[in-house]
Amino acid sequence: MLNYNEITPKKLIVLDGAPFEVLSSHTAKKNRQKPVNQTRLKNLISGKVMEKSFHQSDTVLEAEIIARPITFIYKNRGEYFFSEKNDPKKRFPIPESIVGDPGRFLKEKNDAEALEFGEEVIGVRLPAKVDLAVKEAPPGVKGNTAQGGTKMVTLETGAVISVPLFIEEGDLVRVNTETGEYTERAK
Repeated sequence: MLNYNEITPKKLIVLDGAPFEVLSSHTAKKNRQKPVNQTRLKNLISGKVMEKSFHQSDTVLEAEIIARPITFIYKNRGEYFFSEKNDPKKRFPIPESIVGDPGRFLKEKNDAEALEFGEEVIGVRLPAKVDLAVKEAPPGVKGNTAQGGTKMVTLETGAVISVPLFIEEGDLVRVNTETGEYTERAK
């Protein structure tokens, strides 16, 4: 159980039977009133963000989210198919809506983590950065490059990202899976 002042950013809590991540919190005390913790919470199942105030007498349960290692196999008809890390025979699908946008950076045999709440998979966490080959890259166009020129390239997984002009077809680039941005050229 967490008291109202222990509900801080990055904590996982249970509200109305659903898991939430605390995005921000601010404890405020107004004239002669008891302190209130004003928070922004993200529902880990639906992805919706809401604001909620916790008073001094409030307590909440801390959510138990289990991260289980899994391996990506393939994608078909809106579902991503994974297997247990150490047992490739145990295969299971996860809907595209749960995997989310970072799924576009998954390639065969990539490792990830299935986030489980109770017996239900509520999300998939990829490594923070992955190395992917550039499949298609238009030639760099000279011009106004005072702010650093960029171009759009297609990666081996089909994802399209913005990279600097010096990146060419066949290069290996490192991509941040959380933001979907190019970070550096990989070796």
